[in-house]
Amino acid sequence: MDTSTRNSAIAAALILIVFCAGAYFLPSIVIAAGSISPYIGGAIAALFVLAFFAVFWVRGRSQRKARD
Repeated sequence: MDTSTRNSAIAAALILIVFCAGAYFLPSIVIAAGSISPYIGGAIAALFVLAFFAVFWVRGRSQRKARD
């Protein structure tokens, strides 16, 4: 495994760890926000899911731009 591959694997692992921790606390956050408004709770859940894919999309674009 070369340095570039190792750094990519470490970055992906850290991103997954952060999002897993967020997913662990997400139900409590959504329930608390849902007590204010169910729409806010739903929006928070949707933003969390979208953020997961957005982070990897941005990282892929950044790596593709660095290679060119």
